[in-house]
Amino acid sequence: MSGDASLEESAEASTPARGGDDRRRAARYVAPFLAIGLGNLLLLLVWGLDPLWAFAVAPPIVFLCGICWVAFRHGFHERAGRPGSSR
Repeated sequence: MSGDASLEESAEASTPARGGDDRRRAARYVAPFLAIGLGNLLLLLVWGLDPLWAFAVAPPIVFLCGICWVAFRHGFHERAGRPGSSR
């Protein structure tokens, strides 16, 4: 019984504190993709694309960057797969 308690304490101690670092890391990972997407949008507008298309192109860019931010924020890449999973 005491072995289980010490095992839990050591697991908690080895886990880094979740906080602002995860948000900053997620923002660093997603920022280049957001910049490329918005840069492409600006390039299309400079080339003479109808500005109404900006409303059609911008939401998917922002939406996918938001999904990526949430995924990186919650550490999807750090999770181990379940035993027997194909992951």
